[in-house]
Amino acid sequence: MQGSGQAYLQGEWLQDTSALQKRLVTYSLYNLKFTCDSFFVGMQSYTSVNHGDDSCVVNGRWAEYAKGVYEQKNDTIHLKGLFSNANGSYKVPNGCFRSGVYEEFFKVSKLTDSTLRFSPTSSVIPFNTHLVKRYTCNPKPL
Repeated sequence: MQGSGQAYLQGEWLQDTSALQKRLVTYSLYNLKFTCDSFFVGMQSYTSVNHGDDSCVVNGRWAEYAKGVYEQKNDTIHLKGLFSNANGSYKVPNGCFRSGVYEEFFKVSKLTDSTLRFSPTSSVIPFNTHLVKRYTCNPKPL
């Protein structure tokens, strides 16, 4: 059976933009979905750098997706899965951007019932998210 995950995470969380991010050369905005012990993340990236004739970056924007399972220890969640397409299907290792294993660690702070702060271990810039939709975990057979 699928694990139940963390009750407070169940749902869809959208990153709030900040003035700091808009001053960066390149930044990403996260859309995180947690269902039971599974996750799906969409990363919308933006850059002001001119990449020339690049069919992967359109008007300084591109998107990447990943899905997998997560676990929490103390205040840190570990996301581990694979890069995927927008529809959740496995992304083959060719084409634009990253493919294969996706792995990220976030320190999570609960600010309110509908606001979380994620601090990625791969970055020094934390970001806040707000709850878009609450989910209820109904574990399914694997």
